[in-house]
Amino acid sequence: MKIVIANGKHATDYVLRSFRKDHKHNILVINSDRSVANYLATSNNIPVFFGNPSRRFVLENAHIEEADIFIALGEDDSENFVSCMLAKKAFNAKKTICIVSNPKNVEIFRNLGIDSVISSTALLTSSIVNESSIEQIIKAVTIEDEKITMIEMVVKDSYQIAHRKIMDISFPKTGTISCIYRRPNVIIPNGSTVILPKDKLVIVCITSQKDEIVKFIQKQIK
Repeated sequence: MKIVIANGKHATDYVLRSFRKDHKHNILVINSDRSVANYLATSNNIPVFFGNPSRRFVLENAHIEEADIFIALGEDDSENFVSCMLAKKAFNAKKTICIVSNPKNVEIFRNLGIDSVISSTALLTSSIVNESSIEQIIKAVTIEDEKITMIEMVVKDSYQIAHRKIMDISFPKTGTISCIYRRPNVIIPNGSTVILPKDKLVIVCITSQKDEIVKFIQKQIK
C-alpha cells in the first residue's frame, strides 16, 4: 500500500511509526518545515521530502501518483484541504484524510470531496475526576463514524497504574495503549513498558467502552 503523509510533527511521527510496523507499506513523507523534516527523517530512519504539499509541483516531484492513502496532518486547515484535493484530483489518490483545527470545516471539507475529516477540537470529550479541577480534562477524538475513539490521558502519581508494567495492570481488552508521550520522547510501548507519572497515554478504544477505560486509568491508589 502506498501511503503519503503530508506535514505535521508529533502526529506524523506517531502515524509513521504505526504504519512502518507493516513492511508491506510504501510510505512517502512530505513536510514544509525543514527542521521537522530532518527530525522525522532522523527519528524514523527514512527519507523525508522537503516542500509544501499544497503545491502541485512538490507533490509531483515527490511522486505521489496513485497513492492508496493521502494523509494531511498540518496545522493549517486550508493547506490540508488543498493538498488533499490536489492528491485526489491531480494524482488519483484513492483515499484522502485530513485533520482540521476549525470544527466548522469538518462538514464543509467532506462535502467538497475529502474522504475523511477529523477535527482535533470539535470532538473533544471531558472527563474529570474532581469536578473543580480543570487539570483533569481528558481529550478524546472520535474516528471512523464514531466506532473508534482515541483518548489522551496524563498519568498522575496517585493512579494505580503508575510505576507498573503494562503487562501487570490487566488493561481492558476493548482498548490499547498505542503510544506514550514522555517528554521529549515518543514511546511505542510493549508489555514490559513501565507507566510513569506525567506520561501522556494515547489510547485507542471502542467508543462504547471509552468511559470504562477512563475509569480504569483513573483508579486511585487505596
